[in-house]
Parts: sequence; structure tokens; C-alpha cells
Amino acid sequence: MKSLLCAIGAALIALGATIGPASASVVIAGTRVVFPAANGEVTVRLSNAGNQPALVEAWIDSGNPDSTPDSAKVPFLITPPLARMNAGKGQSLRIVYTGQPLPADRESLFWLNVLEIPPKPTAKPGEEQNTLQFAVRSRLKFFFRPANLAGDPSTAARDVTWHVVVDGGGYALEARNPTPYHITFSKLSLSVDGVAYAPDSGMVAPLSSLRLPVKRLVHAPAAGSTVDYTVINDFGAAASYQGTIAP
Repeated sequence: MKSLLCAIGAALIALGATIGPASASVVIAGTRVVFPAANGEVTVRLSNAGNQPALVEAWIDSGNPDSTPDSAKVPFLITPPLARMNAGKGQSLRIVYTGQPLPADRESLFWLNVLEIPPKPTAKPGEEQNTLQFAVRSRLKFFFRPANLAGDPSTAARDVTWHVVVDGGGYALEARNPTPYHITFSKLSLSVDGVAYAPDSGMVAPLSSLRLPVKRLVHAPAAGSTVDYTVINDFGAAASYQGTIAP
């Protein structure tokens, strides 16, 4: 049953991608999930804002956007994995860590998938039924956060250091993250000689670096050039910071 629903959902999603966007009736509370390891479990709240019932399937994957509940192998269990949600009602997803080893010195990134499958419409007597339905999948970042990590996740973005490095035939802005937390940039601006350059946004993993090409930058900026950046915190809100290019 679960595999059949996934196959139907995947086919409908692919069809929808060629026709146009569909709107979801099932709303997820929040834009990301943070799982504190010390708690052992978290709850994610769903609500059906539509005017008809929906079937909802949820699973977690480790980074494959083509994952299905049967193919995803992660150390988490979701209850219930499949549920009917009536119009105007809510549903809680209980997510439990099963205990398989994960790095203890940094966060681990997974993805929470919520697939909404609308009910099949019924035609009125004497009318021909001719409809097109969409299954809508939402995919949220899911951060597993070990206990006793160093530093404060709410201010970790302050510790990022910035460098400009040669990248192919041009230059890239490199963010180096010395913290054990993932840092998601929603907006970046590099100021060089009075000109603002806007690299693409991205996410830098814990204890890692991220290179973001800077279009039209023709020479390396001087040390001390400013970088204005906005990050998304645990609650989905934006926080702004300013850094400088290191020597």
C-alpha cells in the first residue's frame, strides 16, 4: 500500500512539474525541524487548511530528493507514517531517534518529506468526470543536534570567517564555518570599491567551508572589505550580520 501511494505520488508530482505549480492544503508548522538529541523525540504539527480531506504520507531521507519511504534508510521513525486529515483538522507527527550512531561533535542533516495526496473527486450524476489532480510534496531541512555541542546555535553565524579565492576564471566568496552547526545564508552582499556584488545563497555545513562564485568580480578585494549576510535561524526567522574579508 505504501509503495503504491509513493508511486502514484511521484507520478503526479512529475506530471505537475510539466504543467504548473499546485498549492498545498496541508500546512507544516515551521520551515525546518531541529531535533535535540537529548530529547529523544520531536513532534511536528500539520494542519489541513483546505476544504476537503487529504491523505498524508511522511518520511525522512538523508539527502536524496528522489527518496521514497521504502528506499530511505535513516535512524528515525515517524508515527503515523500515513494518515488521513479531514478539512480544518490537525495531525501531529511524532519523530523518534532509533539510536544508530551519528556524529557527536556536529549536527547531521536530514530531510523531512510530507506528501499530500488529495481525494479523488466524484462526478455528479449524468456528468463526465474530467479532472487533473496533483500530489504535493513538501521537503524541510531536518537537523539532528547532539547534546553538549560547543557554542550557541543562535549566534554561530557570527563566527563565520570570509575569504575571496580564485575560482576557475574568476573569484568566489568562501565562507568558513568553525562551529558544529549548519548555517543557512538567505542573502549575501560583498562590497568592493563601492560596488556591491551579490553571490548566490547557500548553506555551509559544520566545520566546513562553502564557495559561492561572485559574478563580474574582476580582482580580489582588499582585506577588510565588508560582507553583509543574512541567515535563517532555528525558528525560520532572518538574522543579519556583517563580516570582513580576512587577509
